[in-house]
Parts: sequence; structure tokens; C-alpha cells
Amino acid sequence: MNTENVKPDFRRKPDWLKIKLPRGFKTSQVVGLLNEKHLHTICSSGMCPNRGECWGNGTATFMIGGNICTRNCRFCNVVTGRPEPLDEREIEDIVNSVRQLKLKHVVITSVDRDDLPDLGASHWARMIRRLKEECPGVTMEVLIPDFKGRMDLVDMVIAEGPDVISHNLETVRRLTPEVRTFATYDMSLDVIRHIAQSGIRSKSGIMLGLGEREDEIIQTMDDLREAGCEVMTIGQYLQPTKSHYPLQAYITPEKFAEYGEIGRGKGFRHVESAPMVRSSYHAEKHVH
Repeated sequence: MNTENVKPDFRRKPDWLKIKLPRGFKTSQVVGLLNEKHLHTICSSGMCPNRGECWGNGTATFMIGGNICTRNCRFCNVVTGRPEPLDEREIEDIVNSVRQLKLKHVVITSVDRDDLPDLGASHWARMIRRLKEECPGVTMEVLIPDFKGRMDLVDMVIAEGPDVISHNLETVRRLTPEVRTFATYDMSLDVIRHIAQSGIRSKSGIMLGLGEREDEIIQTMDDLREAGCEVMTIGQYLQPTKSHYPLQAYITPEKFAEYGEIGRGKGFRHVESAPMVRSSYHAEKHVH
């Protein structure tokens, strides 16, 4: 099996990372509705490489709490700054959009709102509650922030009963202080463990190409399994701009496939491992 990685150059990607631009009628429907409702998606804000495929299938990962994050993680392309006050209309707009697009599975994520007393947890709870009330039968994954490790706030999300709760570890222990702001490796593991202990399906993801070693990746898998994590995603880090964390390597598809096999051998219910995989990729498969 070829496991040799490719010398990084974020301006010139290898062939396996060529992105198909969004196109087609369903894509136009999604984009048009998002623009009309002024809704935010991590698909656009995070420059997700799968947005063409997902939008073409009539799916999107909605982002609540606005589109300005209070943190400045070095890997992330979401705008950092002082957010606007919460807009309650975004909840109704998302519910109406899910209904209008006839979605069967929805992924919700958010920016970090460290400026709010409850860090946005009550807004999260209202979002989940309204979606379940107005769109019965629609399954839901929520990709939550760490809420500064406050489990009482995590419990507000758990209490609303989404099908899957995800919180990304993002990278291995050694690199966490360099890549993430405020969040710690152990804090994220504690959040994942708390979700798993609630009985709701827990999920997490990491990026490769940041300079991690293979033994660190495998240790991260072990740490997630020990915390009770059931679903794991592994994808290639794509450096958004020169000012972001420097890309260290492009990992080959063969190596990603190998990590997927290792993860499944460790007992994860699902492992999505490929260069283009992102947190919500094939999320509908992770419910059942």
C-alpha cells in the first residue's frame, strides 16, 4: 500500500483534491434559498470542498449564532471578531428552509459565542426544539462547540434529543495548542465523553496534514474510543490562506483508507476517512 505523502503547496493541490464546483438545479435551489433568507452555512463560510456534492443532493450544514466567531483558531476560515446580537429569525428561517427544500437529514453547527452569558446554549436548544416540532421525521446532527467545558450547557443540547451530537477534536494532543484557541484536547474529550454517557450517538473528527505523526493519530483514535465516541471523520487539512496554520503534508488516499481500516478495527460504528471528508460528510449515514 502506498503511504507516501506529498510535499505541501496549498496553491497547487494534487489531483485527488480537485474540487467540483457547485452546479445543477438542486444546487441553485439551495444557494438561492440561503441567499434569500440570509442564512449562513459552514459549507460556504468554511470553504467546504464537498459543498457541490452536498448542495447537489439538496443538503446543507446550517450555521447558527451568526457568521462571526469569537475565537481565532488557526485552521479555520470563519471570520473572527465581535458578533452581532443573536437573531431569533434565523431559527424560523432555517426551519422554513428545511421544510421548503424537503430535507430528510439536517446538520446544524455554530460559531463560538463566548460573548454570551450561556455561550449560546439556549439558542441551540431553541433551534433543535423548533426543528423537531415543525419538521417531524427529519433526523438531525448537531456539531457543537465546547461551551468552555461547562457540562450544564452541553446538557441543554442533550435535553433536546438530537439524533447525533458531534464535537470535533480537530487534531492530535501535541498540536492542539498551536492550532486551536482556548479549546484544549482534554476539554474536548470530556465533552465527547459527556455526550456518550447521555446515550446519544457521539461523533468527532480530526484533520490530517498539520504535522501529526502516525502514532499520534492512532492514539487519538484510542482516546476517542475510551471516551465513548462512536463515529469518527478524518479528512485532509486545506490551508485557506497564507496567514492560516501552515500545511505540512497532503496525505494520500491510500493512507486515509488505511486509517479508516484501523479505526473500524478499534470499534467505531462509522469511520469516514478520505482526503475530501469533512465533519458533516455523509452525516445521514451516521444516525442509524
